[in-house]
Amino acid sequence: MAHFRSGRMQFKNIFFTTFFSLLIASTLFAQVTSTSQLKGQEINAITTAVPLLLISPDSRAGAMGECGVATSPDINSMHWNCAKYAFIDKKMGVSASYNPWLRQLVPDINLAYLAGYGKLDKNSAIAGSLRYFSLGNITFTDIVGNTTGNYKPNEFALDVGYTRKLGERFSAAMALRYINSNLTGGVALSNGTGTHAGQAVAVDIAGYYTNNEIKISGKKSEISGGLNISNIGNKLSYTDNSSPDSKNFLPMNLKLGSCLKINLDDYNTFAFTADINKLLVPTPPIYKKDNSGNTVTDANGEKVIESGKDPYRSVASGLFGSFSDAPGGFKEEMREVILQTGMEYWYDKLFAVRAGYFHEHQTKGGRQFFTMGLGVKYNVFGFDFAYLIPTVRRNNPLQNTLRFSLSFDFDAFNKQNKESNSEN
Repeated sequence: MAHFRSGRMQFKNIFFTTFFSLLIASTLFAQVTSTSQLKGQEINAITTAVPLLLISPDSRAGAMGECGVATSPDINSMHWNCAKYAFIDKKMGVSASYNPWLRQLVPDINLAYLAGYGKLDKNSAIAGSLRYFSLGNITFTDIVGNTTGNYKPNEFALDVGYTRKLGERFSAAMALRYINSNLTGGVALSNGTGTHAGQAVAVDIAGYYTNNEIKISGKKSEISGGLNISNIGNKLSYTDNSSPDSKNFLPMNLKLGSCLKINLDDYNTFAFTADINKLLVPTPPIYKKDNSGNTVTDANGEKVIESGKDPYRSVASGLFGSFSDAPGGFKEEMREVILQTGMEYWYDKLFAVRAGYFHEHQTKGGRQFFTMGLGVKYNVFGFDFAYLIPTVRRNNPLQNTLRFSLSFDFDAFNKQNKESNSEN
């Protein structure tokens, strides 16, 4: 009983210290960065089709700076690293998440996510997920402003993956993804060009390493590392136009991460994680301009590139060339690397406190924010919550971003049924 009280007091101290430290740090950092400027650097952000594939769909990772490629396996590992399922200690689970998105701008945009997995045996597992992105209601007008109709654009992606252990500490996985992006409802453009839903098929290739047989200062600890190359697939087009610039790259992305988990005692566990992300698609070049600021074209009407490389390339060329095609050279390539870090504290495997930070260079999108969240496990259910705190720009569209996730533990449910039957 005394040990329980000691553990409870330690939990309270850690809880308040973590949250007050994060709130103070986020306030100070926001005051510094809110007045930051580009200092003459030109914005050259990379754009792709279906950016929803990169949005953190679940609350656990969303609360840890959107880190997830190397964290301990959970039901939502499908988005972050499918290879983690081989090391999950439960036989089956499902989770549902809901994310009101960009509520500072539009009140009816949201992301819904459903994920689940099943262990085939102790070394392998299958998993699947469905994400649905609703972009609210859009009113279409003609060239003089007359309303021609209303439509609710939407996008969804359906995934299925398989993972297997290749050793005691390493696993590999592959996932297949079908993507449907319907942004126009078939409404023709003002120039008469027909439109249709964009469709694509993509794959993820992932690996995961974990070692729980180490000690740090006498405490049982675990180190993990993860790699995920996601959304490798065909270009996506929304129009009947066959020109090269009408086809858009999927957000092919490289995730690398590491995680350290330390078990302080039977009640208290800390985990620290860090990820890096880089889009594997062409960087927009700098086009040559004349003295009047107009873009210069050649005899064929093509824009003349001053620095950088032609962005209208094949998928393979875009993927492998993405490490060396930035107009600003290596310095700009490094700006395209997104840095993320997070921490997670568990008390008695029942209550979690999470925090993190996400940093993207201002010339590449400028997303910079702190995150925090909570997790609770009760009986067969788990509930997670995440909140995002932007550190740059007033009226940031990401302000007040919330995420909610609810999970169901089939193992705990079956255990309860067995205990109930034995009592009867």
